Amino acid sequence: MQFPIGGKSPPALDTSVKGRSGVTPGPTVKSGRKKRRSYNPGKDPGFFFIESPHPVNEREKYLKLAIKLAKKGLGYTNPNPLVGAVIVKNGNIVGKGYHQGYGLPHAEINALRKAKERAKGATLYLNLEPCCFFGKTPPCTTSIISAGIKEVVTSLKDPNPKVSGRGISQLKKAGIRVEIGILKKEARKLNEAYLKYITTKKPFVTLKAAMSLDGKIATKTGESKWITSKVARNFSHQLRLLYDGILVGIGTVLKDNPYLNYTPTYRGFHSPRGSVSPGLRRGGKRFTKVIVDSSAKIPLDANLLKKSKTCLPDRQVILATTKMASIDKLKKLNEKGIEILILGENRKVDLLRLMEELGKRELANLLIEGGGEINEAALRLRIVDKVCFFVSPKIIGGRYAKTPVEGEGIEHLNEAILLKELTCEPIGEDFLVEGYVYRTD
Repeated sequence: MQFPIGGKSPPALDTSVKGRSGVTPGPTVKSGRKKRRSYNPGKDPGFFFIESPHPVNEREKYLKLAIKLAKKGLGYTNPNPLVGAVIVKNGNIVGKGYHQGYGLPHAEINALRKAKERAKGATLYLNLEPCCFFGKTPPCTTSIISAGIKEVVTSLKDPNPKVSGRGISQLKKAGIRVEIGILKKEARKLNEAYLKYITTKKPFVTLKAAMSLDGKIATKTGESKWITSKVARNFSHQLRLLYDGILVGIGTVLKDNPYLNYTPTYRGFHSPRGSVSPGLRRGGKRFTKVIVDSSAKIPLDANLLKKSKTCLPDRQVILATTKMASIDKLKKLNEKGIEILILGENRKVDLLRLMEELGKRELANLLIEGGGEINEAALRLRIVDKVCFFVSPKIIGGRYAKTPVEGEGIEHLNEAILLKELTCEPIGEDFLVEGYVYRTD
């Protein structure tokens, strides 16, 4: 089955990758619009090619392996990037590694520890420029130079202002051959959240919703359990693992009383976007629940206020509210360990300021699972970078049935929010449609 979108002939079905939950994936569907990036986190570094003894296809092979390794850190490295490293000598892999989690050794260091003395005279492949400054860990460039690496092949320059080509410069000054730019598109996709966060200090935001084929998230009576299949719901919960936090509105809290926990992974389990490091599962991960509640209506015994065993204790819940909220209620919430952010004087929480505050708290990416009003506000304010809609093959109907995006709506079609780089794939009985918000800024 093929799905033409954008007025062009449908692409051929790609069956080279196994589908999730045992389902063969659908084709990647692209719109007919000219490709543009939804944001430009630092201009592309440009290429500078230095003659290398390795053919391009061989360099691509090892960089693809580095990207595959990097995916094992999904959900645990933020606000650091996902990085994998492969060390090759005389056509043999002598060391490989990946960044397993924030504050832990970087990919290059893990690979060098595996290679040991065999790293001397070898080529290092990695998907992002190595760091060159002291942070949670020492600079990787120093270790690379000390190990005697003769060549570094990387996909992207790191737009972090503390790096931004300085790591490459240090390597070149030490006499190391450097090549940059191979698999750049794949590397940017892998670190889309990091690239936005490190250049704007705001989280990369994904808006997620589940709806019927005719665009309803509930019946006219408000019944919404369940529109999508169990397979899709499980997959949807697993997506939370990849994010630093989740945002909902007070309407969702009052109606559903959700826990909003992420689904932890265990040995042998593959997350929705790649295999996850087993070494990090014991201690949980940083995960923040953000509630937009202008009047602090949230019940003190709400499920999401309860401590989670899978989330680290710091900043588990943030309540974004306004000056309309009761001071006494805010004090009681604060006593329960809830962080209070007063972001607005009227009936609306300032979502733009909220994104800035979340960035200050090092949330590199955020998943919105709100209702129609929150979703509309986030889209209208251009907060959303990516849209993720689960579509069920059901028709609900009803002029008063809720939809995933509500608000006042637009008057003219030229005001519609456009998506690019659309993909569509089956998840159980349902379909997952993803795309990036089209921007010209």
